[in-house]
Amino acid sequence: QVELVESGGASVQAGGSLRLSCVADRYSGACMGWYRQAPGKEREGVAIIYKDGSTYYTNSVKGRFTISRDYETNTAYLQMDSLKPEDTGVYYCAAPYVEYCYYSDFAVFGYWGRGTQVTVSS
Repeated sequence: QVELVESGGASVQAGGSLRLSCVADRYSGACMGWYRQAPGKEREGVAIIYKDGSTYYTNSVKGRFTISRDYETNTAYLQMDSLKPEDTGVYYCAAPYVEYCYYSDFAVFGYWGRGTQVTVSS
């Protein structure tokens, strides 16, 4: 069973930065992702990083968020810069339930952490 533990969420002002971390226990596979869920909205995919180092971002965070991964520590990161109030939500780390991750395909994810709260005030 894959276990994912997120950390790093906080309250910041618009324009600020945060770095989220996700430690993945018993997983070092093909890709990892980050999702978020804003109040009253469905969970949405934010970013994916693949084992070859390539990345995918949803349009609303392109140029502001950076996903990375440290294979030695089995940790994924989400660097979030130029934060906006609409970035507010619970951020979840995710791992796939399949061995192969197709590019930009958020449907592969089946393991989730408990989330970390990010609040951006204007």
